[in-house]
Amino acid sequence: MKGLFRGVSLLLVLLLLLPALARAGDYVIGEGDTLQIAVWGVASLNFGVKVRPDGMITVPGLGEVAASSRRPRDLQKDLAEQLKTLVKSPIVTVTVTDITNSKVFIFGSGMKPVIYDITRRTSLLQILCSLADLKGADLGKAHLLRGKEKVKEGFARLFLDGDVSEDVQIEANDAIFIPSLLDRNVYVVGGVIAPRSVEYRDGITVMEVILGAGGFTKFADLNRTKIIRKEKGKEITIPVQAKRLIKEGNLSQNLKLEPGDFVVVEESIF
Repeated sequence: MKGLFRGVSLLLVLLLLLPALARAGDYVIGEGDTLQIAVWGVASLNFGVKVRPDGMITVPGLGEVAASSRRPRDLQKDLAEQLKTLVKSPIVTVTVTDITNSKVFIFGSGMKPVIYDITRRTSLLQILCSLADLKGADLGKAHLLRGKEKVKEGFARLFLDGDVSEDVQIEANDAIFIPSLLDRNVYVVGGVIAPRSVEYRDGITVMEVILGAGGFTKFADLNRTKIIRKEKGKEITIPVQAKRLIKEGNLSQNLKLEPGDFVVVEESIF
């Protein structure tokens, strides 16, 4: 009966530990983390160790072993292979017992800097959804840095259009750069009732800003409407056949605008 009680107790402990062990399996080990390493049946190889700033740990009988930037399951496999010279058919477990390497750094002029702690699998979308205010952020130019490499550029399709295929998993020490929109307005001028500037929002269109400016004047030449946009320091002109849009309902001409765009409606005296 006593043995049965111990067995049930052990089972309950294991069930409680399973979520943590699962998370540890997905986790990437970093400097400062504490690991519990155990080799089944070998008491001298059951020990706790802290990952040093150089990313190494010391394992009895093996010496220095690289641990940082590896997943626990990969380190287990490597240790089991190396320990074959000391132990017959070693069964190794590696558990992360104390996580210190769990920071994600979010910065840029588009929002207040944030240090985000991740203790489980976390995606870019989850982090973006947790941020307080992205109204003034240029998500099209935002990017995810991993070390010195840009692993993801542009978050607009993910966060604004809902394209979850653009989502990526976040890792410890990732950095997310979010710049601000340099010009948060679009402008409509020329043959409209009330020329004006409009605060930019994602998805705003040519006809939306024209209607917001009171619509066309009687002198407006609908087919001489154009968007003037700056791209990479150069000014480009995009023609808009507004007559096809108004008269024929051709929505292909209702183009989406970008921050800083000018919508110019030419006028005709005839």
